[in-house]
Parts: sequence; structure tokens; C-alpha cells
Amino acid sequence: MKIRFLLFYILLTLPATILKAQETNLVEISGRVTDQANKEPLPGVSVYVRGTVTGTATNGNGEFTLKTKLRFPFTLVVSLVGFQPQEFEITEPGSRLDIALVTQTLLGKEVVVSASRVEESILKSPVAIEKLDIRAIKETPAPSFYDALENVKGVQMTTSSLTFKVPNTRGFNIPNNFRFMQLVDGVDMQAATLGVPLGNAIGPTELDIESVEITPGAASALYGMNAINGMANLLTKSPFLYQGLSIYQKTGLNHVDGIDAEPSILSEVAVRYAKAFQDKWAFKINASYMSGTDWRSNTTTDQNPNSLNTANPAFAELSGGNNPAYDAWNKYGDENNNAVTVSGVNYQGKNQTFLVRRTGYWEKDLVSPRVDNLKFDAALHYRLSDNAELAYGYRIGKMDGVFQRGNKIQLDNVVVQNHRLELKGANYFVRSYVSLENTGDSYNVKPMADNLDITGGGSNSEWGGKFKTALQTQLNGGTDLATAMQLARQAADAGRAEPGTPQFQNLMHTIRNINNWDHGKVISGAPATGGAWLTQKSRLYHADAQYDFVDRLKFANLLVGADARVYEVIPDGNNFVDFTRPIEERTLPGGNNVYYKKFGAFAQLTKTLFGDRLKLFGSLRVDYNPEFDPKLNPRVAAVYTLSEQHNFRVSYQNGFRFPALFEAVSYVNNGNVRRVGGLGYINEGLGYLDNSYTLTSVNDFNAAVNKDVTAGLTANEAALKNRDVLQITRLSATRPEQINSFEVGYKSVLFDSKLVIDLDAYTNVYDGFLGQVEVSVPKSNTVPVGSDEAVIAMLAANRNGQQTRYRVYTNAKNKYNNYGSSLGLTYNFYEKFTLSGNVNYNAIKTNAEKDIFVTAFNTPNWIANVSFGNREVVKNLGFNVVWRWQDSFLWESPLANGIVPAYSTIDAQVTYRVPESKITLKTGGTNLLNERYIQYAAGPTIGGLYYVAITLDGLLLK
Repeated sequence: MKIRFLLFYILLTLPATILKAQETNLVEISGRVTDQANKEPLPGVSVYVRGTVTGTATNGNGEFTLKTKLRFPFTLVVSLVGFQPQEFEITEPGSRLDIALVTQTLLGKEVVVSASRVEESILKSPVAIEKLDIRAIKETPAPSFYDALENVKGVQMTTSSLTFKVPNTRGFNIPNNFRFMQLVDGVDMQAATLGVPLGNAIGPTELDIESVEITPGAASALYGMNAINGMANLLTKSPFLYQGLSIYQKTGLNHVDGIDAEPSILSEVAVRYAKAFQDKWAFKINASYMSGTDWRSNTTTDQNPNSLNTANPAFAELSGGNNPAYDAWNKYGDENNNAVTVSGVNYQGKNQTFLVRRTGYWEKDLVSPRVDNLKFDAALHYRLSDNAELAYGYRIGKMDGVFQRGNKIQLDNVVVQNHRLELKGANYFVRSYVSLENTGDSYNVKPMADNLDITGGGSNSEWGGKFKTALQTQLNGGTDLATAMQLARQAADAGRAEPGTPQFQNLMHTIRNINNWDHGKVISGAPATGGAWLTQKSRLYHADAQYDFVDRLKFANLLVGADARVYEVIPDGNNFVDFTRPIEERTLPGGNNVYYKKFGAFAQLTKTLFGDRLKLFGSLRVDYNPEFDPKLNPRVAAVYTLSEQHNFRVSYQNGFRFPALFEAVSYVNNGNVRRVGGLGYINEGLGYLDNSYTLTSVNDFNAAVNKDVTAGLTANEAALKNRDVLQITRLSATRPEQINSFEVGYKSVLFDSKLVIDLDAYTNVYDGFLGQVEVSVPKSNTVPVGSDEAVIAMLAANRNGQQTRYRVYTNAKNKYNNYGSSLGLTYNFYEKFTLSGNVNYNAIKTNAEKDIFVTAFNTPNWIANVSFGNREVVKNLGFNVVWRWQDSFLWESPLANGIVPAYSTIDAQVTYRVPESKITLKTGGTNLLNERYIQYAAGPTIGGLYYVAITLDGLLLK
């Protein structure tokens, strides 16, 4: 009832607020802004009226004219990054101002909006928050502002491709990060069916970004949805405040060592133009294009050594590179579902059983090394009054690259676009947007490899029969086991399409254009050859509103908001299907569209006490998804300021995350392992929730049976003997993931704003952590797991397909506690020389009992960054050097597992400005020493990138 009253109040007060400023006559304020140090005019200075949307910017001569209907007196704010802001009280019409701005050190002066959804000093934020403003972006040695996020305190970046980078904070990192939200001007940048923001593929260009705010840790109490690990808020430049023509060209070079590719040119060009008319109308247009040769994933690490139960531990002669069950990080078609059990082989006078995997194909042979990213956006703004601005924005991006979920995806001509309509004032906004996704010519690398192998070498059982015959022939002829295995593989692979041949290219072209990932199944007249085409189309509809009562309530400040979201997916038959169809027809493309909905509302109270030294925050959010019960997300926080320099904070929040679209309703048609969402109705008639065994126990069971068969037992006797090894899954339908987060922090500015100290510590408890578990279900659901019949059937699982395998999104049974701390220091120690650094620690508490799946913390214990620079060591010349190091750590995922080695990099840049020509030249490089490294198991190997960039800014200003 209270929420309804507040929304009703907002609707009543909005028209009055909008029209209030129109009650007075038009007045004009003009002036000129200069640099006090050299008396030169300053173009692009922001001049706006505090508490309104009214504002303008100085032209090329440093002059401005501002027209308004506001009543006197009002406050005019004049600001430019790198200078001390100034405020002027305007009491009468016809004011002419001559303003000289003073250069200032910005340490601790930033204002942020993401932490509490209202403007506040970064020093007094109730939770940890980091900010990159325009000056920090210009000074970074990273090749783009988005790459610069990697050096922000608390951020771990995962690079899947040159075009696709994913930030994360505080643990549980994955390349498709459902737990980290990315907004651009309030618009969620995710591609709905893929489930994550595609890096900065449709985000701001280098010329249009104004600032980036990173909130590490849970932000779901205010933002809901997927902000359980943190969020990035990218803010672009207003066309009223940043006008003129800007041009950017970057040319880079990577693969300088020639190991994965020949030395290659990377090129990026961007253009921005913005224009305002009488401070009423304004528009901006941005366009950019980037192309280059991608980093390659080509690690040969075998994650299935002979010591594991899924290999051949009984045969020492098959060690090393001769392992017939070889499962490389970046090879596909050799995974567990392509394991062939070769039994009944006469070796050393006994019938032996061997586990052999299909040969597969390397990732480098299946994905294109060339990538590009084309993006365009435009916005039209109209000021209805001094306190109401209406804006329409459009964005579109087309990208290539490599994306990883359970498998690698070759993204090719993926197009994501959105339309945004927003009405905003100084204390409110009403916004709606729609995002459209089309995966274009993309394809799934795993079924591509599977169907290449099957088309050329037959089904797993056919290939296994050829292998067994050839192996026995070689052993009968006296060939040693290791050599016989190699020759048997060659015989079984006869007729297989080999990379680089016309046969391979033609077959790959055929497979990538077939929308059916199962081999040999004719669907709607499609060829019997299985396909790999990833053709997904979706729409995301979103609306949200916020109203700040500012000082209208006597006892506290009140902020309220609400939002609604609907996902609409067109069934493709491979990832998303029409669940109203019978099971046997679900994988047909088309049918009824799939809908997934979320709704939420929040209220936040803030109260200051003791002369503004203590600020208290309390918020409550309710989120509702029709598939689940409503969830409450509270947050309480306090900030205490001691002597203005010292700010202490503490916060607690409880957050929920509804399963992402893919986690909830996917139905991935991927060979003989089906990946399924966790909602209960998907399980109907399939039995993976209530009639299945875990894959891990199946692997252990098969190894134990093979060992006993080698010792002389019959297969059935061995199966029944080892029945207790099989672990019955007993899964429940997916429920929302919950986090309880506690954080403390301290921020201080000392020595006359020369030193900033930023310290925080946190502890999180996850309940119902969402992940994937792979299970096996008897083909006939009339065979209950645990029975003798089911145990015997499980014995045949890898021989004649009497089991169906599912990879299920479900909740962990244990709770997980992760914790950590970070420290950031920035010291302006001499003139404009600055030394800064941060160190971050993250860890997870180990549970006594194993869970049904690996939760994959995937985060180094230690990450550190140190930078040293001077933005103007001599007139117009500046530099910056950054050293980054991270600890080794264990990476676990459905695709690959293993240790990611520690690495360190050095980045550097030198910038030279030519003010009279409005030119900035920047040259630099990342990973200057070209020390190759990876950021996650099966990820690309990253080397050095060296670049030169030229920017022309502020052209065509009057």
C-alpha cells in the first residue's frame, strides 16, 4: 500500500515539477571561462544550474550563454575535469561572468551516483566504489577505457577475445558472468539469450565515455536482477555539455612473437559529433570500427592424465602423450561424452578394457582469428523545461569473437541493438528500453567438432569398432601397447576430414549452416549431417522509474523506484524450445515464444545526525518472478566522518538472484549431453531431477568395474559389486540464489589532499549457489535408480547408450563463505607526480563435505597493481606506467579444469598534447615485455599489444 501511495504521489507531482520553472520570464546569463595559470580560454567547460537539468558548455573561445526561466536566486556551477569547480549565486538578470578556473589535484574529490543511486562524495559512499573519470581514462596505458577496468581496485578481468572482456569482483568468476551487471546510461547491456554483456561491443566509444563507476560486491538491494557480485555503470557525455566534432584513430600491433599468428595490425577508428541549439535541443552521433587478429586459445594441457579414473590408470605404458583418453584444454570432440569403452581386447593373455576418446579438433582449426566490432549510436535530447529533459537513444553493435559458456562459441556477425526513451529531471527519471539480439552466423565449437568427427569417421560405436579391430590386429602382431594404440587411432580415423584440406573446409561450411546439433537426425528436411549453427533471437523489454523526495520529508531523505522486465525468446530448437510441445518434438525450431519475467520496487531512507558527521542508510527492495515466491532484499549502512578527512563505513545487505534466462529455461540440444534449465516443468517426463546418478560417480563406477573385469569378474558381477559407488543425485527444482554480505571500509584524504587511503573488507555467505551438475538417467524412466536393473544399465552407459546424460542448472546443497579485503593508496608526492597502487585478497572457506557440483571460485588469492605517472611532466607531455600481478589459482568449469599460472605485466603510455591544433598523441603498449599468459583454463594466450593513437577533440566549436 505504501509503494502504491508513493507512486501515486510521484505521478501527481511530476507535472507540477516540470511546469514549475515555466512560471517566470526567460533570463540570460553569459560569461567567459579561462585558465587562471595561462589566461587562455577553456572550451568544453560545463556550466549548469544546481538542482536542474539546465546547462550548457563553453565554446572554442571559452564563452557561454545560458537561458533559463528559473526564479532568482539560483546557483550556477562551473566545472571542468582537472580544475577546481566554482559556484556563483545568480540574483538578477543580465549577469555577465568572467571566471578563471584553478588547476587542482582531484584526489578524493570525485562524485559518484551508483552506490546509493543519488549523487554523493566518493569518500562518503556507504559501500566500496571505484571511479574512472575522463582524466583517468585519458591517462591509462590500456588500449581502451574498458581494458583499463582491469587495473581498478578489486576487479578481475577475463579476456575471452579481443572484442569480448568480462569484469568480475569478489570471486566466483566465469566467462559468462551472470552475477555482474553492466549498465550504460541506465540500460542493461546484456545479450539476453547469451545472458551476459558482450564486453563493450555496443557500449560507448572512446570519445563518448564520461566516466565508469565500479561497485564491487553485492548491489542487488538497489539494482536487483544480476548485481549480486557487483556492477559497472558506464556514463556517456551529454550533447549539451560536450559539443563539437571529435575523431580518434588507434593503430596497434600484436602477435609480435609470431607463435600463434604472424605479427598483426589492430585498427580502431571512432567519430563523435554533438550539437546543441539554444540549450533546448541537442543531438549526438557516435560511430566506431575495430578490427584485428584475435588472441588464440591453443593450450595442450591434458586434463585427463592416466592417474584419473576417466583414463587408463592400470596401464603405465600409456602414460604421457600416448594417453588414448587425452582431453586437451583447447581440443574439442575429445570430451567425456566422446569416451569410447573398448572392451574384450586380448592383451597379455587377458580380456582387457580400455577407455579411448575420439581424436577431436584443435580450437585454432575451428575458429577464425580475424575479429571486428562495428558500433553506432545516436541520441536526441529535448528540454521541456528547466527540470525536464526528454531523450531518445539508439545503439547497435556488430561483433565477432569467442564466447565461452559450457562450450566455446564462435561469435560471427552477432548484432545487438537497443532503443531507449527517458524523461529525467534533477530528482527523478522515467525510462524504458528494448534490446534486440541476433546471433547471426555464430556456431557452437563443440558440436562442430563432434559432427566433423562423426561425419568423417562414423558414430562413436562405429569408430570404436574400427579402433578395436585395428588394436587387436596390432597386438596380435607383437606391437607394443602404446604404438598399437596410435596405429589403431590412425586406422579408425581413416576418411576423417583433416584441417587445411578442401574436404575439411567444405564440411565445416556445411555444418555451420545447419540448425540441428544432433548427428544423423533428419529434422524438417535438414541433411542427416549434424550442425553447429547458433541462431538465437531475443527481445528484452525493460521499464524503470525513480523519484528522489530530496528534502521534502522532515525526518529523512526518501528515494523510491520500481522496475519491470520481460525476456522474449524465439525458440531455435537447440538452446531454447517450445515447452508446450511433446518431448520428442521440442527440438523443432519455432513454436510459441518463451517468456521470462521479473518485477521489482525499492525504497531507501537516509538520515544525517550529529552535524552531518553520521549518515545512516536503510533500503528495502522486493523482487518478484512468477516462477518463484517474492524475495525481500534489505540493506543497512552507516558512514561516520571524523574531522572531514577520515570516513568509516559499515554495511550489511541480503540479496537474491533469480536464475538467469539460460539457467532457468535453456534446453540445449548438444549431442548426447543435454544442458537444461532448472525450472521444475522442464524435468517433466525426463527424470533428471529425481531419477539420476552424478557423472562423477558414474566415472568412478566405470573405472572400478573395468578393474574388476580385468581381475576376472564378469561385467554384471563387477557392476553389482560396485553399486555403492554410484551416487543418486536427488535434485530439487532451481530456486533463487541468496547472498548475505557484510562490509566495512575506511577512506581518507590526508596531507592537504596529497594522499588517499581506501581500505575495505568483506565477507559473503552464498545460500543456494547456482551451478551445473552432470547426471545420467536410465533411458527408460520405469527403471528406478538404485535398482539392480539400473546398475546393470549404467554399466552399458558408455557402450550402447542405455543412459541419457543431462547437465542441469541446480542449487548447491552447501552454503559457501568467501571473504577478502583490498587496500588502495594514491599519493601525489611532488608537483604532478603520482604514485598509486592497490592490493586485493579474496578467499573461500572450504566445506567439510563435497557438494553435488564444483562451485568454481576461480579467483586468485592475491592481485596487485602499481602505477606511476605525471600527466604533465613538461608542458603538454605526460606519461603513466602500470605494473600488474596476480597469483596462481585453480580454475574449474564444465569446459576445462586446471591451474592458471601466476603472471605479471607492465603497461606504459606517453601522451603529447598540441592544444592549438586540438590534437592529442598517445603511444604505448600493454604487456610490454610480451610475457605470454592466460587468465583462465582453456582461455586465450595473451601477449603484447603496442599502439599509437591520435585524437582530435573539440573541432567545429563556434
